[in-house]
Order: sequence, then structure tokens, then C-alpha cells
Amino acid sequence: MYRIVKKQILNPTVIRMDIEAPYVAAKAEPGQFIILRVDDNGERIPLTVAGYDREQGTVTIIFQVVGATTSQLSRKEEGEYITDFVGPLGNKTELDGKKRVCIVGGGVGCAIALPIAQKLKEDGGSVTSVIGFRSKELLILEEEFKNASSRLFIMTDDGSYGRQGNVCVPLKEMFENGEQFDEVIAIGPLIMMKFVVETVRPTGIPCTVSMNPIMIDGTGMCGGCRLTLHRDGKRITEFACVNGPDFNGYEVDFDEAMSRSSMYRDFERHAYESDCNLLRKETE
Repeated sequence: MYRIVKKQILNPTVIRMDIEAPYVAAKAEPGQFIILRVDDNGERIPLTVAGYDREQGTVTIIFQVVGATTSQLSRKEEGEYITDFVGPLGNKTELDGKKRVCIVGGGVGCAIALPIAQKLKEDGGSVTSVIGFRSKELLILEEEFKNASSRLFIMTDDGSYGRQGNVCVPLKEMFENGEQFDEVIAIGPLIMMKFVVETVRPTGIPCTVSMNPIMIDGTGMCGGCRLTLHRDGKRITEFACVNGPDFNGYEVDFDEAMSRSSMYRDFERHAYESDCNLLRKETE
């Protein structure tokens, strides 16, 4: 059993939790993920590591309430326990030798981007962060990104905070001004990562994307996170949870990945609504 040490509501649908898991905290690195179960009857879900404290033995997860399991997890409070918390899994984000990096985060994907920015700063790197949200109400982790970044651009679709527009706007401006980076790292919705890759492509700057949004069981057995990569003139199949979550953005077939990820949308909505209906009956 794993104790919830801290719980924080970041916005109406996004929650941060610090979980007491000393063995996981001792080995976790930015880019890796864990698999958890809320209770003995719960499903297994993968969540990317959003931070860790090796001294306190805690691992931070940040999740959006979108399905039945995240809804159940959101109702847990500080001092309560979850059944399973396994990890770290997947490959860490490779940052060795990278001193000037642009990190692009969208929505809850910013939770995954933050520990990468923090690690780069810790290693003496210069970090330019671009984070985007639909509106000010959904903004998360602003202060944390300020502390981890040399420069921070905040974008909102409706212009309610920061600058109006998507995350590609400041990227294009920087490239037009001749700015160079050792790498651009993009983490967020698939459609956002696709357009970030296309914005970076003309520069030839290496562009890494995190394909955690399409992971389901986290072991490669379900096949839901399989990716088609275009590499050296060949079509190659790999799995986000086993071979990633990070991939060369120029190789990823985003259209196929988006089509496959949408297959589960109706099922997730049905499971979420069933959980909500069950909760209402329990409280009546």
C-alpha cells in the first residue's frame, strides 16, 4: 500500500499527488512513468512521473480526471492509500550534453515537461519553456516553470492570460530571429506535438516528443500504444511504453496515432459516466 502524502487541486480537472514510494523515488528520472491501481479491483493505468524527492521518498503524479480510474483516484485524500504503485518504467529523457533546450508543453503535458526543465537547470543548462492552455482557468505550474526556465512564454487559446495563440507562435518567432537550440522537446496532446514538429522541421533542430498520451497498459501487451515510425525509408513499428515514451518527432506517424487513440474515447466516457452515476447513488 502506498500513502498519499500530499494532494493539491491545480485546476478544475487536474490534481497533483505526492505518493510515498521510496524505492521508486530512489530510481525515477524525468520521462519515466509508473503504473498504479487505486484498489484491489481497479484497473492498471500508466502515469508519467511529474517529480520526485529522493530524501523524502516521494513521487509526484499529476493527472487529469478523464475516466473512471482517475475519477476514483481524485476522491482519495491525504493520508489514504492506493494499492499498487510500480516503477519507474520506460526510458528516461536523454539530456546528456544538451545545454540549450526549448521545452514545449501543452495542458496537462506540462506536468511531464516540468521535471525535464528542472533537471536541465540543475545541470547548468539554459531552458526556454513554452507552455500552452485553452484558458487561464486551466493554467498549471506557472511558478514552477518560472523557477526552472531562463525564459518562459505562456500562451492561451482565448488570450485570457499570457499571449493569445498556440505554442507554435513563439517558436516561429524565435526561429525567424535565428535562435538555435540543441533540442526541442514537446509534450502534450498529439495534435499539438504534430504541429510543433512541423514548425521545428525546417530548422533541422532535433525534436523529441513524448508519446505517453497513447499508453494504456504500460507493458506493450495490449498493442494500443504501437507506433508507426518512418525511419531510413522504412516503416517500423515500436511501442510507446516499451521503446519510449520519447521518440524522434520527425519519425512519428501522428495521423495514425491520433486515429488509433480516438478509438477508446467513447469507452472512456462511458466508464467515467458509470463511475459518476455510481458515486451519486452512494451519496444519495
